[in-house]
Amino acid sequence: MRPIHYISIAAAAGLIAILYFGANTTPPSKKKEAGAAAGMQGGMNVPHAPVEAASFDSIENAARKTLPEHAMQELAVVEKELAGIADSAKKAPVYWKLGKVWQEHKQFPIAAYYYGLSAKLENSEKNLNFAGQLFLDLMQRSGSPAVTMWEAQQSIVLFQRSMELNPKNDTVKMALAAAYIEGVGETMQGVQLLLGITREKPDNIPANLMLGRLAIQSGQYDKALGRFETVLKQEPKNTEAMYFLAETYKGKGDKKKAIELFEKCKEIVNNPEFDKEIDNYINSFK
Repeated sequence: MRPIHYISIAAAAGLIAILYFGANTTPPSKKKEAGAAAGMQGGMNVPHAPVEAASFDSIENAARKTLPEHAMQELAVVEKELAGIADSAKKAPVYWKLGKVWQEHKQFPIAAYYYGLSAKLENSEKNLNFAGQLFLDLMQRSGSPAVTMWEAQQSIVLFQRSMELNPKNDTVKMALAAAYIEGVGETMQGVQLLLGITREKPDNIPANLMLGRLAIQSGQYDKALGRFETVLKQEPKNTEAMYFLAETYKGKGDKKKAIELFEKCKEIVNNPEFDKEIDNYINSFK
């Protein structure tokens, strides 16, 4: 495993604010480390082959089988309330209530689905982003490719709806790009969103970071170098940009420069375990 999991490198994890990759000079929590390590071992976590998405019914039916009796009773109460409402617009708060019940019993994909239904009925930018981001978070740690695909598709629908309400929200564009790239494998769709951001705002940090990592993955090292240097000019201690700039120089064959940057990462992160992994990694290619 590469030592990158000690650096803040999540492509699209956490709530909306986490999408903004600011300079993070401290190691993340163990939970974030695990997600980062899984997602970034060789670059972006892009599906290699088309996967048929799971159906909501199959996911919900499987979830119901795991619920205790009292949870089923709680759901039945809210579902009865929902069935008694004829006006679809008035169903929004009840869908939200239903999502809360599923969330309380740790069934987050089902909760996100009902939050999404509520948000679409309300046409609320805030709630569309909340539900979309919840799906995006779930997508990045789902153990089933079919469920991951379904979560990604749900996320895309919600973020697209949000962008109709506020086309200028770059954070949502980043989230949507991540859903396209990491969720459904439609890399070019995601790249076009990211390029749209950098055309208007060339110094945008999160878009440059994601484009830089994609450039490494496709072997476009000169492009990657420019992206990471753009970030480091603004945030000299951005460990994500520094690590991947080192990877860029390594890919270009400049091992001396790569090692120099990896050593700088060690100084900033200041973690003995990280130092050990960086040293092992350096020894593997020098």
